[in-house]
Amino acid sequence: MNFALRTVLGMLPIAVLIFAGSSVESAGRNQNLFVAADRCMACHNGLTTPSGEDVSIGTDWRASMMANAARDPYWQAAVRREIMDHPSAGPDIENECSICHMPMARFESTAEGGRFEIFSNLKSAAGESRAALLAIDGVSCALCHQVKSTLFGEKESFTGGFVIDRQLKTGDRSVFGPYEVDEGRRTVMQSSAGFMPVKSSHISDSELCATCHTLYTHTRDSGGRVIGELPEQVPYLEWRHSGYVKSRGCTSCHLPAVVAEMPVSSVLGEPRSRLAQHIFRGGNFFMARVLNRYRDSLNAAALPQEFDNIFNRTVEHLKTGAARMAINNLRISGGRLSAEIEIKNLAGHKLPTAYPSRRAWIHFSVRDNRNRIIFESGSLAPDGSIRGNDNDMDAGRYEPHYEEICDSGKVQIYESIMVDDEGNVTTGLLRGLRYVKDNRLLPYGFNKTSAGPDIAARGRALQDADFDGAGDRIRYSVKLEQARGPYTIQAELWYQPIGYRWAQNLKLKRSGETERFVAIYDSMAEASAAVLARAEAAVR
Repeated sequence: MNFALRTVLGMLPIAVLIFAGSSVESAGRNQNLFVAADRCMACHNGLTTPSGEDVSIGTDWRASMMANAARDPYWQAAVRREIMDHPSAGPDIENECSICHMPMARFESTAEGGRFEIFSNLKSAAGESRAALLAIDGVSCALCHQVKSTLFGEKESFTGGFVIDRQLKTGDRSVFGPYEVDEGRRTVMQSSAGFMPVKSSHISDSELCATCHTLYTHTRDSGGRVIGELPEQVPYLEWRHSGYVKSRGCTSCHLPAVVAEMPVSSVLGEPRSRLAQHIFRGGNFFMARVLNRYRDSLNAAALPQEFDNIFNRTVEHLKTGAARMAINNLRISGGRLSAEIEIKNLAGHKLPTAYPSRRAWIHFSVRDNRNRIIFESGSLAPDGSIRGNDNDMDAGRYEPHYEEICDSGKVQIYESIMVDDEGNVTTGLLRGLRYVKDNRLLPYGFNKTSAGPDIAARGRALQDADFDGAGDRIRYSVKLEQARGPYTIQAELWYQPIGYRWAQNLKLKRSGETERFVAIYDSMAEASAAVLARAEAAVR
């Protein structure tokens, strides 16, 4: 670890969230609505398939972003930046930003009308309370499996509007699962974890995921006043407008099922079909690497091999299940080489989707008969920026959507770009009032002309006839000059969970959390992106 990074990390001693606030403890004393995941892991670990693969629910979850939602150093830095941008709204921001990253501790805190705090309850070295255990568990078993189907799919359920029974006492509370459980096993679970298992199919519904993964943020002006609402991330609504809505949902990709029958518990387990693997396969492979490399300072609970497993499985899924590329209509005429790049989005939502720091782009290159690059657009620089990208060079600008690229200084980037109430490009979530660009690749069956405003394409992509529910087609035209063939053409679709500008803009606000994350990002920038799809062709 370099000196600068060690210094910044040292500013935040074991910087993980803990809750010492009396409001959380009071709620815990009156009524324990949740338990930490270790109570569940005692029985739901030690699971192997008939072929010998370890599919333990606890260890898979422990390395996921769900388990590490509170440890995420980027999230902590982003929240700190928002509070510094809008200091008068600080308490409201902390209360809002904790809804889905620390849902159990926050839910208990606010169940009796309190307001939740984040940074005043940062973990110190002085022991752990019950509230701290709930906080550090992030999005845990006792949260998701207690959510009722009330208001599913309605806007009231979004932005952490999940419904959990507040009346039943510990020992009588229900947890929902996909299987029927006999009386004897119900008694065992009630004794060990304090919950009664109840079969309900809604636990597999996409609408359950939508309660947190459909998120609207309150836009604020420079004085901290709410002036609007932004659909910050809406993958559920994108999926609902796609051709997949009747054939497959969130869990089919993000919690892949074990094909063979096997027990879901290592204690008195009986064979079950289609065990959902709790790896929560998503798009943030980068954070798995961050949490693993800086595991000590971030107090990560998962073992190194568990983070490696999540990282490898996430990248493999992105490479095989995210997109396909093809090079079509390749020809040479009038001293120019032209090619059409076709990209198909294989996901059930936009690609990339969710948090707007994510971006995908085309790296296109042409080499001559001596393997020299004669044209290149969209190469990744060592600092995590994209060469030629206006936004990476200048925070106030951005690349538009292109139908044709003839200049190496132009890059096709699939992303969403926000502006504030004065029309300035911003990466401040609570300054973002609207999107001026959203050309993220559309999923199969997505009709951009009938899409509602919260999921609409924005900017030039809306008028591009080759940008539709089948993906995108873009033409490249390269002047050959003195180069000689045969020519080799390569096209790659790159993806970056946290774009360069989203990390570097944190430098504008000096705090322990922001400086720590920028130092982490700078130390790992070359590993911040991955190739999703690739195509090659040759022409003479």
